Amino acid sequence: MSQDDFPDGEPVELPITDVLDLHSFPPREVADVVRSYLDEAFEQGLLHVRIIHGRGVGVQRQTVRTVLERDPRVAVYEDAPATAGGWGATSVTFHRPDQG
Repeated sequence: MSQDDFPDGEPVELPITDVLDLHSFPPREVADVVRSYLDEAFEQGLLHVRIIHGRGVGVQRQTVRTVLERDPRVAVYEDAPATAGGWGATSVTFHRPDQG
């Protein structure tokens, strides 16, 4: 896919939900996508989100968790419950705005 595939040249806006599935993103873009997603999710007031990175060999999982470790808005992150992806997804809880 190239810029020519989008005649108006405008980026496509996607709604922000409490789940981000990284399967459709190239590995080289994962860190930037996660950072942008965290910005938007926090701005929208979401307190809990889930990032699906897949199980694989753990490279995506580590990339996601490195971004989370460095983000001061993140209070806690952990493997998602088994019914929500288990170790193939990471559950994230933001600090509430009134907690800083």
